Amino acid sequence: MPDLFDTQTQALPDGAPRPLADRLRPRKLSEVIGQQQVLGPEAPLGVMLASGSLGSVIFWGPPGVGKTTIARLLADETDLQFVQISAIFTGVPDLRRVFDEARHRRSNGQGTLLFVDEIHRFNKAQQDSFLPHMEDGTILLVGATTENPSFELNAALLSRAQVFVLERLSLAELELLAQRAEAELGRALPLDGPAREALLEMADGDGRALLNLIEQVAAWKTEGKLGMEALTARLMKRAAKYDKSGEEHYNLISALHKSVRGSDPDAALYWLARMLEGGEDPRYLARRITRMAVEDIGLADPAAQAHCLHAWEVYERLGSPEGELALAQAVAYLALAPKSNAAYMAYNAARRTAKKTGSEPPPRHILNAPTKLMKDQGYGEGYAYDHDAEDGFSGQNYFPDGMKRPVLYQPVERGFERELKKRLDYFAKLRSQRG
Repeated sequence: MPDLFDTQTQALPDGAPRPLADRLRPRKLSEVIGQQQVLGPEAPLGVMLASGSLGSVIFWGPPGVGKTTIARLLADETDLQFVQISAIFTGVPDLRRVFDEARHRRSNGQGTLLFVDEIHRFNKAQQDSFLPHMEDGTILLVGATTENPSFELNAALLSRAQVFVLERLSLAELELLAQRAEAELGRALPLDGPAREALLEMADGDGRALLNLIEQVAAWKTEGKLGMEALTARLMKRAAKYDKSGEEHYNLISALHKSVRGSDPDAALYWLARMLEGGEDPRYLARRITRMAVEDIGLADPAAQAHCLHAWEVYERLGSPEGELALAQAVAYLALAPKSNAAYMAYNAARRTAKKTGSEPPPRHILNAPTKLMKDQGYGEGYAYDHDAEDGFSGQNYFPDGMKRPVLYQPVERGFERELKKRLDYFAKLRSQRG
């Protein structure tokens, strides 16, 4: 079994083939492409290094954006021994060995930067085992995770480490990486402009994936430059990052919901398509789309809810992929519908008021009196039948006796709620006149 805790990259024999990604690995932090929001002179990590006060950190970001490379370079910058482990292959006995070796180094005056890949895969007990060694300086922890640390890492561990977010590489940054690759290969890629741009897009922000694609393209025997059609015929597009139960799931449904709320049908349809392309269950989307109608459109367009329920029913009858068009139409309709959360806010306010007033009974005049005893107790006494009143409105009080009348529903001046506001104002005026 190979040593899980090799502190140095094992040297390859002279002349042995090396992957392009390994040959282009930066030798100092200034050579890292991207992540200037973390590494720049005025960025958090840059300031920590300049002041000589590097502490434990967690790198959170997608694959191929430099988490491992930056960790190695941090060890070089701080003269610490670099030790790398993966949470996937490391158990409790292995961790004890890592900590013992780090303690031995420390007694000899050598510090240890422990890089833990996929740190979120450690359970709570394993994560807790790092704490005393971080606190006494035995190790400086650099963790890497593709999952949201807020959900996956212990609060105790997070309190002892700063979280830095590493971002997908932009097309401009991927282009710079491609130029470095061409310089290393000693020749330009045999691609025309559109094909080159398509190659960058295939990497989907992943630098390592781009270098692997470039290595494939550079090995082709071609006459002249290839166009986009030839490129896409030879290469398979990298699957978009999407975890139906993880961070990307919640990020994309949030983007869809906020695009609808923001009345942007193009953006809303884009995020809907992203989720469907990623394999999201259309029934989940149908439910969430219906919720958008209830929460963000409400009575400004009462037909919105019915439109969503109908689209859901159409999907159930047609299935995929035809039924997904009904969901797309519902999304476009919601994005362009007048928006109001007045009923949603009124409901929440009503619940808060109900909690405050506890068990206050209704006023007796609106209670039914099916027995003589109840009639003798005054149930129903003085009730005004609204249909017998002028304008079909009695103006009686329907809140508990002694409770100050709250204002809960406040319709907006948009869509159908404009009409509802007129009705509300009308009844408020009559109620005031009739005491």
